[in-house]
Amino acid sequence: MELTYSDVQNILKIIDEAEHLDEMELVFGGFRLHVVRNGSGAGAKSVAITGVPAAASGTTPPVASAPAASAAVAPRAAEVTVPDGMVAIRAPMLGTFYRAPSPGEKPFVEEGQRVRADDTVCLIEVMKLFNSIRAGVEGEIVQIFAENGGLVEFDQVLIIIAPSARGRS
Repeated sequence: MELTYSDVQNILKIIDEAEHLDEMELVFGGFRLHVVRNGSGAGAKSVAITGVPAAASGTTPPVASAPAASAAVAPRAAEVTVPDGMVAIRAPMLGTFYRAPSPGEKPFVEEGQRVRADDTVCLIEVMKLFNSIRAGVEGEIVQIFAENGGLVEFDQVLIIIAPSARGRS
């Protein structure tokens, strides 16, 4: 098994999402990836890649491509102000946001719709795994911020819910 350029991009996205990871080294056959994050959170990073992923053979060397792969992660989403008394459903991971179970199907929720705490409101796909995101509170969908099929980042506000009196904790 060989790593492809796409595999390296996915690895860099996961590393970029990890909050408590300051340094990591991955060795896979003749491929070596060493990432050092200066500071914590979204601070500056140093990426060194040696070896050539399978799909990159005969193309641009991975070292030149590494910053572009890191930059493929969505830019910091505009910070959404959550009004008092409202509940924000935030992305628990970096991935692709989907409003419906599959293309052409009815969305899980629409603005103005009432939901229960255990209702699925969207999916986030990470490396071909689909993760159901639940409302977590009973109430009414006020606004949906994420774009269907768009990349969302960790802790990004996806949906705002006005909790019902019964659904408040």
